Amino acid sequence: MDKQTLNTRDIYGFLPYDIEGVDALAELALNIRWSWNHAADEIWNQLNPALWELTHNPWIILQNISRIELEQQLADLSFKVKIKGLLKRPELLASFPTWFQQNHPKPPLNHIAYFSMEYMLSEALPVYSGGLGNVAGDQLKAASDLGVPVTAVGLLYAHGYFRQEIDQYGNQQPLYPNNDPGQLPITPLRLPDGEWLRIKIDFPGYPLWLRTWQVHVGRTKLYLLDSNDAANLPTYRGITSELYGGGPEMRIRQEIVLGIGGWKLLKALDITPEVCHMNEGHAAFVVLERARNFMKENGVSFEEALAVTRAGNLFTTHTAVAAGFDQFSPSLIRQFFEKYAREELGISFDDLMALGRLHANDTSGNFNMAYLAIRGSGAVNGVSRLHGKVSRSLFQNLFQRWPTQEVPVGHVNNGVHMPSWDSKYADELWTDSCGKDRWRGNLEGLEEHISHLSDKQLWQFRTQSRNELVRYVRKRFERQVSISGESGLIETAKQIFNPDTLTLGFARRFVPYKRPDLLLHDPQRLIRILINHENPVQLVIAGKSSPYDESGKALIRRWVQFIRQNNLYKQIIFLSDYDIQLTENLVQGVDVWLNTPRRPWEASGTSGMKVLVNGGINLSELDGWWAEAYTPEMGWALGDGNEHGDDPAWDAKEAQQLYDLLEQQVVPEFYARNPAGIPETWVSRMRKSMSLLTPRFSANRTVREYTEAYYLPAAARYIKRAVEKGTAGKRIVSVYNNLKNQWQNIRFSAMKIESVENKFLIHAQIWLGEINPGHISVELYADGINGELPVRQEMQRDSKDTNEGEYVYEVQVAANRPAGDYTIRIIPRYEGISVPLENDLILWQR
Repeated sequence: MDKQTLNTRDIYGFLPYDIEGVDALAELALNIRWSWNHAADEIWNQLNPALWELTHNPWIILQNISRIELEQQLADLSFKVKIKGLLKRPELLASFPTWFQQNHPKPPLNHIAYFSMEYMLSEALPVYSGGLGNVAGDQLKAASDLGVPVTAVGLLYAHGYFRQEIDQYGNQQPLYPNNDPGQLPITPLRLPDGEWLRIKIDFPGYPLWLRTWQVHVGRTKLYLLDSNDAANLPTYRGITSELYGGGPEMRIRQEIVLGIGGWKLLKALDITPEVCHMNEGHAAFVVLERARNFMKENGVSFEEALAVTRAGNLFTTHTAVAAGFDQFSPSLIRQFFEKYAREELGISFDDLMALGRLHANDTSGNFNMAYLAIRGSGAVNGVSRLHGKVSRSLFQNLFQRWPTQEVPVGHVNNGVHMPSWDSKYADELWTDSCGKDRWRGNLEGLEEHISHLSDKQLWQFRTQSRNELVRYVRKRFERQVSISGESGLIETAKQIFNPDTLTLGFARRFVPYKRPDLLLHDPQRLIRILINHENPVQLVIAGKSSPYDESGKALIRRWVQFIRQNNLYKQIIFLSDYDIQLTENLVQGVDVWLNTPRRPWEASGTSGMKVLVNGGINLSELDGWWAEAYTPEMGWALGDGNEHGDDPAWDAKEAQQLYDLLEQQVVPEFYARNPAGIPETWVSRMRKSMSLLTPRFSANRTVREYTEAYYLPAAARYIKRAVEKGTAGKRIVSVYNNLKNQWQNIRFSAMKIESVENKFLIHAQIWLGEINPGHISVELYADGINGELPVRQEMQRDSKDTNEGEYVYEVQVAANRPAGDYTIRIIPRYEGISVPLENDLILWQR
């Protein structure tokens, strides 16, 4: 049966659809495109200014407006013209080819399924925690802009991640408001007969039923799964209650819902993606369910199905420390997967466990979700160049005989969806310079357009942005102190901050490795920097700590108490409940964004990218994205580009470096004005940061890079393997097993090196036994020197073989280094597999 949703009128009958124009308003409200296209903001603000400012949720506004008020507004001709124009804009865009259609008119790609535990799309849909959700949400929006055929899958949380309140003593108080699905911009997925589409998963002893929802994100769709179904056991109904809540059993249930339930949902919707993109290891169980589905449909074994389907799987890791990967005990995996392995996959439980263990024969080892994702994928990537390097070290143990630089982890640096984070002033500036459709193409010419803006234009833009931030900070802090009972600070809140003062921003998750207290290393020196009568500085801070992380909560408490004890409210503000609205206002208004993690523990970081489009400048540790973005003319850097662990002495040294940068460079440069009152050096730095870094670290570039470097090749590989009911998978498994059984029999019989005209001519005699020489590659190898890549040169087989099973290989190489630097190695090569990701066999001559 074809699965389709009913129209909005059938789903939500409470709206007065007999009023002309209500259909159009509902259509606008239920597409989260309004979260980055702010043309409709005026409409929602006109309908209910107070509720719009509080919620930024058009769907709630429609539910709360009276029929009389709605009739009056829709009777206004200018109001109706605005709505018509807003609806016409997407229609006009749809009539023009997207970037994807223009650049890939006949792709081997119809669907990319994107799996993530969280999505940061809008405050109106609170199903996110932080950075991981930010990446997922921004990439989904960029895919819509570019026309890349992404379909996303996630979970609908009854409470989501906690909301934060900070009392007058600096203690973080977690709050868990209920997410009423009826007030969220989502619609239930229903069958043509009106029945709710529900997904069943066979949990031990009792089935789990999942309700399904859809979210329109421009051209793309996000499907959400929800366990709060009346048919479920009470303990099951709470599976999707909290994001990252509960212990290991709750976590494995959520990840089963995401990976296995997510694939089942796609199949129920008749969506068969060529590519599955796992945004972190939480979704790795999709590897099993996708292979199970293929084996059932094509009558192949699980091993053969996995050989086919993994070619279309991509795993993106965001974790920079081994402890960050989800791991489950053997007993917990057995509870949920013993029957599944035997009856659904046709393999033993030990074989299933081997997919998630470092060593297959280690029966006591935990099941690592990252290992499952790696063993079930055709490609793996980190989220910055440095993080790719860190990840290769983290996963070295899975490829023990391989050089670290050849561990199969690439990188695609994260980017942010610039239309979601630019201020109204930034949007006007960029639109005037580069046009309205600037983020929908290749971003060509943006650098040149922004480079030509005058100093006056740029400084006026920054001044407007800072003024807006000051207004926001005063209003939000006034509300904050009213709630916390600090009534004596209400009048202070109305006067805090100066719109002409250099404003720094620091906002992120409060954990020790991010060193949010680095500025507090010398409190008195910080106070002197802030309270400088000629060149003052003000600092806005925000951030949450995990409810279970006492060290993180202590860092929040330290800042709040420091501000209070020194009466620094006019210089420093700690704003509670770090959310999208707060983030938007901070990144749009601050002059300098601070970031102080311990290298290399920041995989990428995206907060500093958000200030780029708004003319903010970064002062950051040389970690994550900033390690490859930084140049002296575009910002400031902390650290020496090396790793120092958690050495307190190094923390102290970097704290002094941070103070020095502020005192000697940042502050003087901001206040050094020409006769027109413009800080020329500052504006020059700002212009270069905006023009060079904004396009480079946009989600537009990220999604285009994923599409061309990963999605399209993965789709082609998967299709090639899937034809003829996966016969390629059978061949791949057969060759793999043969090589594995015969590998230890390979012998290097003889090697001869001749010097010929400034070259080495190298001959090798190798006994392969029963191994087909067409299934291996013989390479000459030498380690890289002076930071260069290693030498890898394939040796050619001589047609004159000696004895049966024995072959001669030869190669010529420049004699620009000693012959003793070279060695010979043998690696697998067959059926276009990715080596060593799909087969890590390797034999070295020495």
